[in-house]
Amino acid sequence: MAEVFSLKDQLFNREKVRYLASLFAGADPQFNADRFEAQVMEQLLELELKQRISWIAEVLGDMLPGELPAVADTLRAALPAPLDPRKTDDDFGDFIFAPLGEFVIAKGLEDHRDLALDMIEEITKRFSMEWAIRPFLNRWPDEVMERLQGWAVHENYHVRRLATEGTRPRLPWGEAVGLELHDPLPLLDVLHGDKTRYVTRSVANHLNDITKKDPDLVLDRLEAWQQMARQDRKELDWMTSHALRGLIKAGHPRAMTMLGYDPDVELDVEVELKAETVRIGEALEFSCHLKAAKELPVLVDYRLHFQRPSGKISVKVFKLKQAKLGGKGLSLSKRHPMKGNARTFTLMPGPHKLELMVNGRVRDEVSFEMVA
Repeated sequence: MAEVFSLKDQLFNREKVRYLASLFAGADPQFNADRFEAQVMEQLLELELKQRISWIAEVLGDMLPGELPAVADTLRAALPAPLDPRKTDDDFGDFIFAPLGEFVIAKGLEDHRDLALDMIEEITKRFSMEWAIRPFLNRWPDEVMERLQGWAVHENYHVRRLATEGTRPRLPWGEAVGLELHDPLPLLDVLHGDKTRYVTRSVANHLNDITKKDPDLVLDRLEAWQQMARQDRKELDWMTSHALRGLIKAGHPRAMTMLGYDPDVELDVEVELKAETVRIGEALEFSCHLKAAKELPVLVDYRLHFQRPSGKISVKVFKLKQAKLGGKGLSLSKRHPMKGNARTFTLMPGPHKLELMVNGRVRDEVSFEMVA
């Protein structure tokens, strides 16, 4: 039987703990690396991923007692060389440094804010401190936002990215922050023009978070950025598409229009099922044909309505095709597996429905029966 992949064991294990211990032993001869490793490993493998981060930080705090000013020099000396500043993307850093953010929070949040922010600025060059900055934003919002304005023009792109990633409204795994949605927009006004994809992707993800509550705020900002012309047009187009992905999936008309898709265009659409009965574990197969009086760009999705064990209906949207619809029309086909052993979604027998969407509008629908 194949081994089940464990992210927490890959990121936090004895080898990683030993590496972190060696860095601190190299920075401080009094640091007992063997005791640190032994104490961490007593509980580490019993814990989930985020718990492991907190536990390592707690043990490190025990090994380095005292307030932040007393241990800051040791922490600085223990840091390895910064991540390669010549790279432009996909360089998140080593997760074993995530506990250093928790360590700084514990030692410096209340009484040593400025020094703690200095340390976060240094650590984020080795591993993103997007989670660690958020307690400081909640405790010291004005002071931290002022610091972030400086970070938005920092020479190191990891520090610049922290200014947008750390202020995201819906950061995965991150503590919620009390900022208003518009508060970080002056930061994004600067960072959207960044020449590093690692930063612009974060800006786009930040905007996508905002669309969950205020789509027009994002759409207005994107239009303003188009007028500013501070970013390469191709990159801004990519950012716009990435930022609006949630709205596009939901068929938001204004977002569709911004990306060049007319939600109200006249066209003929026909969907046909290969079979009106689909067995769980097999596949739903369908084809469709689109025709319009003129050539135009189309974004074709399909939406499946699933029966749930509770009796309710669950709707999921899937991508089909992004294309140019010419005079001869466009024919598409799809085979959608109906996996019966998925861990996160249990298929149920009963009536189901498929809807075909073009430019965010439902254009045709067909029903089928799911059987065990």
